[in-house]
This record gives sequence, structure tokens and C-alpha cells, in this order.
Amino acid sequence: MKTILVTGAGNGIGRAVLMHFHGKGWRVVGLDTDAEALAELRDALPREQALLLTCDVGKEGEVGRAFERIGEWLGDDPLDCLVNNSGIADPYAGPLENLALDRWQAWIDASLTAAFLCSRAALPLLRRAAGNGASDSNGASIVNISSTRAVMSEPESFAYAAAKGGVDALTHAMAVSLGPAIRVNAIRPGWIETGPWQKSGARSHPDHRPQDRDQHPVGRIGRPEDIAEAVAYFHEAGFVTGQHLNVDGGMTVKMIYEH
Repeated sequence: MKTILVTGAGNGIGRAVLMHFHGKGWRVVGLDTDAEALAELRDALPREQALLLTCDVGKEGEVGRAFERIGEWLGDDPLDCLVNNSGIADPYAGPLENLALDRWQAWIDASLTAAFLCSRAALPLLRRAAGNGASDSNGASIVNISSTRAVMSEPESFAYAAAKGGVDALTHAMAVSLGPAIRVNAIRPGWIETGPWQKSGARSHPDHRPQDRDQHPVGRIGRPEDIAEAVAYFHEAGFVTGQHLNVDGGMTVKMIYEH
């Protein structure tokens, strides 16, 4: 049985990825700061197939303690896939001249620092799955969740964009250093409606306007399941590493004019 670890697993994209792989028969490990969301997942998943830990993955000490527990739970088994999904969902920071350093650092730590800390801690467990990187095996993989804002911006999203741009750069840097045993790729989600994938007290089912859907050549807003499917693709794609995939319904290639 394979095992996947997802950060930011309590809500939204992370929750969808965790449940997608559980549905495929994998064991799942989820890290999040939202204890209430993790408790819901804990009640819904068999204990022998799921480990859900409260952890701020931007803090080195908490990551270290979490991975000690993960190592104990896995025993001699490998970790097959790490999904660095954590981040601050709201990208808007306000005017640059008012952006305090600690608020800037919070965005950086939640995405970029967390991806570094969790990847570093996971390496011994991933290498168990990787074996010797033989050509007939897909080995282990890391999938980083970046954003289309790594390559295009809306106003006043400085720290979020910088964090996700850093995740993109970290992705190709790790790919060339950790291969062939471990492949590393990134997904850049566009507009993904996460309302249905929140914990029960925060769940919503927004009714999007026709003009919102029409921004996307595919004719709809993205779903967290779309990102889960992209993670599954990257894990199985043994000849793909160091890549960045826009999963955005085509929104970033469509020219939009003011009328």
C-alpha cells in the first residue's frame, strides 16, 4: 500500500487531494494547523490508513516533531509522495508601503519555507520508495502547489506572488538535485472554488456568475478535484520532472479586454 503526505490537508485543495488518494486505496498523512478540520477527517477515515497531525509546517521544530511521529507510524514502509500544499489562501497584502515585515514573512513561511522544511524532512522516507531510481520504476515524487500568480499578478499581492515564485524555483532546483530517485514537479492552480471542501462549519457552495465562468475557455471555475487529478498524474508520470503545470481552465492564456 502506498502512502502520500499532504500539507494544508484540513481544507480546500489539500483536503481534496487527501481524500482522492484515500479513495485510490493509499494510506494518507495530513498536516495542518486547523485542529477542528483534522478532527473531522480523523472521524471519517480508518485509523490504520490515516495519520492526521496538527502542525505549523513553516516552523522547523514543529515539522521535526511531526516527522518523528510519521516515521514511527510508517515503520519500515516508505513515503511515496509528498504534496507541499500549505499556504495562506488570501493573497492580498494591501499597499506595499504599509506591508509589515512580519506579514510578508508569514506568506513566505507558509508556502516557501514550509516546502523546504517538509521536503528536507521527508527525504529519508521518500528515498525508501525511490530505491535506486531504476528505469522501470516511477520512484518517489514531490508535488509542490504553486499558483498562476507565480507568473502573473493582481494588484497588492506582493508576498503571495513572491512565495509562489519561490516555490516554482525551488521545484526545478530540487528536481535536478534529487533525481533520478525523486521527481519534483509543481502545479499552478488558477481560480479554484474550495467552498465545498472546507470543514463543515465553513462549507459553502457559491453560485458563480456567468461572466466568472466565461473567463475560462473550459466554461467553468476550477474544482479541488482538478488539482488532485493533476497530483496523481505527476506521481505516475515517470519521465516528467522539474515541470510547472497550469491547471486554470485556460484562464491565463485568454486575453480579456475592458469594455
